[in-house]
Amino acid sequence: MKKFLPLSSTIRSRSGIPTVLLLFLLVAPFYPNTMAQTSKEILYIGTYSQNDSKGIYVLEFDRSSLSATVLQTVHDKKNPTFLALHPSGKFLYAAYREGQHAEDPNGTIAAYAIEAGTGRLSLVNWVSSAGASPCHISLDPSGNVVFVSHYQGGNLATFKVLDSGGVSEAVSFVQHKGSSIHPNQTKPHMHAMIPSLDGKWVYASDLGIDQLVKYNVNIRKGSVGDNPKVFHVKAGSGPRHFVIHPVLPYAYSVEELSNTVGIYAVDPKDGDLTFLSRVEMLSPALHSDYNAAADIHLSVDGTWLYASNRGQDNLAIYRVDQNTGLLELQGHIPTGGQHPRNFKVDEKGDLLLVANMESDNVVIFTIPEDTGIPEPTGKSISIPRAVFIEQLFID
Repeated sequence: MKKFLPLSSTIRSRSGIPTVLLLFLLVAPFYPNTMAQTSKEILYIGTYSQNDSKGIYVLEFDRSSLSATVLQTVHDKKNPTFLALHPSGKFLYAAYREGQHAEDPNGTIAAYAIEAGTGRLSLVNWVSSAGASPCHISLDPSGNVVFVSHYQGGNLATFKVLDSGGVSEAVSFVQHKGSSIHPNQTKPHMHAMIPSLDGKWVYASDLGIDQLVKYNVNIRKGSVGDNPKVFHVKAGSGPRHFVIHPVLPYAYSVEELSNTVGIYAVDPKDGDLTFLSRVEMLSPALHSDYNAAADIHLSVDGTWLYASNRGQDNLAIYRVDQNTGLLELQGHIPTGGQHPRNFKVDEKGDLLLVANMESDNVVIFTIPEDTGIPEPTGKSISIPRAVFIEQLFID
């Protein structure tokens, strides 16, 4: 009887690598489960510096157990309430409401390098935000321009991203003027700047003067143009945040003061907005003396739209008509906490995470593919005064 030794110990390729191992290395890329997966999921949580908050929380998120471990906290200034991830995944930008010194009325914009493999942050530089109370920060799709909105100042500023990943001093500064009919609208209150998908324009939502303003973007200079196009919104509505559909020529504005969502057609040639309709956000089954619409996001595939309300403390869920862009209300779900200032639709399309500021928690929901209505998991992450969530996948 012949005896057979293991192939890997007897037969070798010309390179000297055992043939069995060589075959494995050749076919392994086609069977990803045969090799260990090393990807990590990182959550960056922005907060108000209250209730013993440690500033920016860097968390490693375990998707299988829906739990998180704190890797790092960063508290360079007070109130890092809004964050923005660079498209490369190598840098994170933070809008701090505290100025660079005690007498500084403006905020601070900080740029952080993200450590490869861990997601930890290290400061690259910081500059003055050029306005009072920065409440929103975003980047153009190319990652060359940082946009900052100032609520108290009622103005906006833009910054050039440097080769180091840091930010320049302000390149553009625009002061809005005017008022509207609501008691909270005695002056401009800039609340968000959302770039178009191609980066040619950026849409500014000014809650104080009931305007959506489209600015041309100079990506090379990091600036916005001097002749914006103004789109007037129903008086007293208070546009707060804005989202653009990933495929269809439509956009949606969450209106804080009227607790409504405005629906707009977007001209693909020049980015101009045409108002189509407006839908209510509040549930008639609930009563709250205080209500203020907060955040708005689309599902990854653009089939569903979600908007959060502080007061009723719920999410309104809408189905997006894929032909007309109009919205059909599907219902409301409680956010599992108080004051849902911000929420994040998972980039994989499976989860939705809500930052409930007043109850100091980030609550985790699953998103069923068939209904789109988030379902509670019973899982949450304790974060003091959580107000913003960003997500990064590290291979």
